[in-house]
Amino acid sequence: MKVKVGVVGTGHLGKIHTKLFKEVENCELIGIYDQDYERAKQVGSELKVKPFDDLEKLLAEVDAVDIVATTSAHYDLVKQSFAKNKHVFVEKPITTQIWEAEELIKIAEEKKLTFQVGHIERFNPALISLEKYKLNPLFVQTDRLAQFNPRGTDVAVVLDLMIHDIDIILSLIKSEVKSVSASGVPVVSDTLDIANARIEFENGAIANVTASRISQKKMRKMRMFQRDTYISLDFTTGVSEVFRLLPPDQKPKGFFKTFGEIGIGDKKKVVAYEQPKFKEVNALKLELELFVDAIVKGTTPIVSGKDGLKALRVAEMIIAKIEESIKNAKNFPSWLNDVE
Repeated sequence: MKVKVGVVGTGHLGKIHTKLFKEVENCELIGIYDQDYERAKQVGSELKVKPFDDLEKLLAEVDAVDIVATTSAHYDLVKQSFAKNKHVFVEKPITTQIWEAEELIKIAEEKKLTFQVGHIERFNPALISLEKYKLNPLFVQTDRLAQFNPRGTDVAVVLDLMIHDIDIILSLIKSEVKSVSASGVPVVSDTLDIANARIEFENGAIANVTASRISQKKMRKMRMFQRDTYISLDFTTGVSEVFRLLPPDQKPKGFFKTFGEIGIGDKKKVVAYEQPKFKEVNALKLELELFVDAIVKGTTPIVSGKDGLKALRVAEMIIAKIEESIKNAKNFPSWLNDVE
C-alpha cells in the first residue's frame, strides 16, 4: 500500500519536508499547497512537484497531509483536513490554544484518523541511543539556545523552542505536573524571547528548562540525574554520555572507562563512563517515515496528538506564569506589560 501525501506550506521547513517525502518508502508525494501560490509554483518547479492553487483540490487527491504552516494556522488546516477524512502530520506546537488541540484530537479519534505531531527531538540519535537504559530521571536540566531568526517569532520562545524539551521531559517522567514557576522577557520581538521554567512533578522529580532565541552560540543540551546515574545529551551532535556508579566488582558490558571511586567508607562505588553507540539517522525523515508507517499499520504514532496536547498544556502554564510575573514586576519597563 502506498500512502498518497500532500505537503501544506512551502516555507523553509515545508520545502525540506517536501524533499524528504520523495524519499519515504510506501509513500507517493502528490503535490504541495501554499496560500502564496507563486511560492508554491516556484518550489514545485525546483523540486518537480505539482503545486495546487486550492487546498480542497489537494485534499481530494491524497490520503494524508503534512502541515508545515505557521502555528496560528494549524487548527483551521488540520480541521479542514479531518473534515475530508485525511490523516495528518502537523509540525509542533500542535496548535496555539488548548481547546483547539482537544477538539482536533476528539475528531481524529472519532474518525479513526492518524494524527502525529512533529516533535522531532524524540527521534534525535542522542535520545534513541539510550533505548537500552532504564530512564527514571529525578532532576533534568535543559538549555536550548539559538541565534536570532525572525522565523518562529509569531509565538513565544516557549512554544517555538522550549516545547521540544517539555515534550521529551513529559515522555521520560511518568508523573503528573504538580507546579510550575517561570520567568522570561521579550527582547527583540513582540513575544517572549528568553524563558526559564521550573517544573515540579507529583513523584518529586524536577525539571529546570531554559530557552533563548537571541544567543550568540547555539546549544541544545539536556542533563539527567537519577539514582547512581548521570546522563548528558547533546542534540546538536547526536551524542549522549552516561556516567554510572557501580559496585567495585561489577563491570558494565560493552566499551567503558572508569574514573576511580566515589562515596564514603564501605559504600564507595566505581564511576563508569560510556558513550552509547548511535545510528546516523535523519530525524526529520525518520518521523515522516514513522507517520506513513502508522497509517499503513493502523497504529498510534510515537508522538500522538495527545502527546502534543500534553506539551502544549505545560507550555501554556509556563507562559501564564511568565506573563503574571511581568505584570507584577515593578521594575520592568511599561512596554513589557503589553506582551501577550
